[in-house]
Amino acid sequence: MIRFFDIYISIICIIIFIPLLIILFLFGLLDSSSPLFFQLRLGRNKKKFRIIKFRPMLINTESLSSHLIDERYITKYGRFLRKYKLDELPQLFNVLSGSMSLVGPRPNLLNHLELIREREMLGVYKVRPGITGLAQIKKIDMSNPKFLAKTDFEMIENFKIFTYFKLILSTFYKLK
Repeated sequence: MIRFFDIYISIICIIIFIPLLIILFLFGLLDSSSPLFFQLRLGRNKKKFRIIKFRPMLINTESLSSHLIDERYITKYGRFLRKYKLDELPQLFNVLSGSMSLVGPRPNLLNHLELIREREMLGVYKVRPGITGLAQIKKIDMSNPKFLAKTDFEMIENFKIFTYFKLILSTFYKLK
């Protein structure tokens, strides 16, 4: 059922946001010769996949968690993208392809070893990663792997169709 909503909502969002995606891509070309970037992440069942994002950082910036990136590597355009979470919009194509869901634990980088261990222990990798989730609503980043994994587990254990829509709406309207 969730997969149906993922596909349906992603298609509608891509159609609605295609003009914005094109504009952001074109502005990205002015900021960098490569406005999109693809990064390996861990998905469902720890399967690796390439996440698609608009590039907020200089090309060749080390692949680290956002909280570890030195601000001087983030471009002015990248700050704008990140402020409004627009760098995440291309992930709608990840959702459409099935590597992600709209709602789920954020997919982690391969070098997040502590988070990987914590998530494995709690069975978090049994679900598709998402563009948004409980941790994003609560503003929990990857700097506290144990707490993040516990929050992801809590979301998965209490997940219902109502939760799916509530977390999507909360992402846009900061509902709690």
